[in-house]
Amino acid sequence: MHIGIIGTGYVGLVTGACFSEFGVFVTCVDKDRQKVAKLKKGIIPFYEPGLEDIVKRNLQAGRLRFSNRIKDAVESSLVVFIAVGTPPRGDGSADLSYIKEVAREIARHMDSYKVIVTKSTVPVGTGRKLKEWIKEGLKENIDFDVASNPEFLREGSALEDFMRPDRVVIGAESQQAVAILKDLYRPLYLIETPFVITNIETAELIKYASNSFLATKISFINEIALLCDRVGADVHVVAKAMGLDRRIGPKFLHPGPGFGGSCFPKDTRALIKLAEEKGIEMKLVNATVEVNERQKRIMVERIRSIMTPLKGKKIAVLGLSFKPNTNDIRDAPSIYIIGELLRDGARVCGCDPAAVEDMKKVFPQIRYEEDVYQAVRGANAVVLVTEWNQFRNLDLRQLKSLMKEPNFFDLRNVYEPDKMQAMGFNYYCVGRNLKVL
Repeated sequence: MHIGIIGTGYVGLVTGACFSEFGVFVTCVDKDRQKVAKLKKGIIPFYEPGLEDIVKRNLQAGRLRFSNRIKDAVESSLVVFIAVGTPPRGDGSADLSYIKEVAREIARHMDSYKVIVTKSTVPVGTGRKLKEWIKEGLKENIDFDVASNPEFLREGSALEDFMRPDRVVIGAESQQAVAILKDLYRPLYLIETPFVITNIETAELIKYASNSFLATKISFINEIALLCDRVGADVHVVAKAMGLDRRIGPKFLHPGPGFGGSCFPKDTRALIKLAEEKGIEMKLVNATVEVNERQKRIMVERIRSIMTPLKGKKIAVLGLSFKPNTNDIRDAPSIYIIGELLRDGARVCGCDPAAVEDMKKVFPQIRYEEDVYQAVRGANAVVLVTEWNQFRNLDLRQLKSLMKEPNFFDLRNVYEPDKMQAMGFNYYCVGRNLKVL
């Protein structure tokens, strides 16, 4: 089977590479000529473990190719996936202008039956609009189907998520479209992957509902962590005991500085806006967003309360990406934290295994170090924001000897409070301070 992928961002490139690994012939399209030129050489525009190897292997095998022309993907493909961006507007709603532009371009080059699939995260009702946009752009009466196949890829483990997913969701009106998409995903039947077959609207909503629920779990445990600090409880033990209840589960019950990335902030706001348009107030999701914004402020206020005045003090920020194993800094808590520290006159030094170049575009004025021990040299405080493996097993004695003051703000609860305090650190974590404040 030949398929086309429009958009070689995170979702599009991972999807195209993984389908080619399944033996499918894939044409990936992007209007960015420089990006396409690099992709043809196997150069990946973002950090995702294992992706470069798959791209290079399938380029060499001839199953994966890249182009700037949508025509190249449409004419050769039975299935065309749309994986372009749907950035948030000022009011939180998703901007569908890229989807509309692609739809009309697809219509221009369609000469036979196709299944047009939204892989991008889109509001409920987009599938209907997509069908109309394509119809408007067709030069002649050509049969086609529209389907929704939302992605559930976690940055940093996207290949595993694609190859061994929890489920595959297919939303379509046509049994023919469903059959074609099920055939495309046939390798996953061998590992007994559950398939959810439904209508387009339900498939579109599944994505938003899933992400909003996971975001809610994060905000919930962050609120519990605040209470733990006030009453002398340990949030790790609370979360572990909660997670042992199979109705709750242990995933996403990890307190920290708040969620970020390309999905949770955007999707929660888009769901709120969609509900508003339908006359429904999403009180729980609204609270999730509010708690997340408050959590970032609380982390900064905690640093301020200990380190005031911050002016002139060196703060080493370990971890800039919104999570480990990615260079993605979109809505990363580090951006808010660094911005506030700079506003107070602190001297910030950032350290991250993958996200330094991206963060330089946001904060070109701060210092960056590749080596963590160089980053903390002369620091008045360390703020651990992202729990990269490199930061999980630091030589704490060496770290402390290099610092000007032993203040350690562990916003991911990587280390044990008793051990850190015994080593002479002024250690501050999230929900594990074990004393009534």
